Amino acid sequence: MSTLRVSRATPEDWSLVGEWAAAEGWNPGLSDGPSFFAQDPDGFFLGRLDGEREPVSAISVVNYSDTYAFLGFYLVRPDRRGLGHGRATWKAALAHAGDRTVGLDGVPAQQDNYRRSGFALAHRTLRYVGAVSPRAPGAGVVPAAEVGLAAIAAYDSGCYPAERPRFLGRWLGAPGHRALARVVDGRLTGYGVIRPALEEARVGPLFADSRGDAEVLLDALVDGFGAERVAVDVPESNPAAVRMAQGRGLVPSFRTARMYTGPVRPFAQERVFGVSTLELG
Repeated sequence: MSTLRVSRATPEDWSLVGEWAAAEGWNPGLSDGPSFFAQDPDGFFLGRLDGEREPVSAISVVNYSDTYAFLGFYLVRPDRRGLGHGRATWKAALAHAGDRTVGLDGVPAQQDNYRRSGFALAHRTLRYVGAVSPRAPGAGVVPAAEVGLAAIAAYDSGCYPAERPRFLGRWLGAPGHRALARVVDGRLTGYGVIRPALEEARVGPLFADSRGDAEVLLDALVDGFGAERVAVDVPESNPAAVRMAQGRGLVPSFRTARMYTGPVRPFAQERVFGVSTLELG
């Protein structure tokens, strides 16, 4: 039998993995890759069999800090599944995280496997999809660039288990992305990003002090973006976020599980109305 060899992927390699993700129904964003690689260019892996040029497996293990990493894109080409290639790729790539706590958003079919690998459930996330009809414009919404990366990164830090200015520096200004912030009485009360994708436009992150702030941002993001439908990955750990999605007529399409291998630093889960991306957390 051919030997599987796992090596680091380049951004050019990763376009194929995006096609695999699309085939799985994950609806990847059109400009995701450069932002993902900006955070940790060494965190993307492909498995190839000797004598074959096309990869058979993929995974990302992206390091955010000395204590936290995130695993995503765990995929095996359909014609090569059930042969152990996924598990071998997993083991080789996970070493990149060292002794960091690792998070992931697991699809139902893999959650038992993740538990056996030491991951424990933190909460479930539902992807809500549908058309959003923007309401009357809310006050205080400005382009994120007017607020500045430092202020956005500081707010983001309170809503996520790690600092991630490198990721945000690319994500906020990536081609096709619209990034907006809300400022009330001189204080930042939330920010959000919408981006084009193969199907529904993706909203994420959507971080806000309150449901009211989140809805104002959602309306502003959608207004004039040109997307008939949007998708928002909503954590069930924030009931206000679930009520917001349901109240705006969005319907659940699929569920994932946020799981961790260990403790993560405290963050304001009540401000997370939309996860940034299931692939990188």
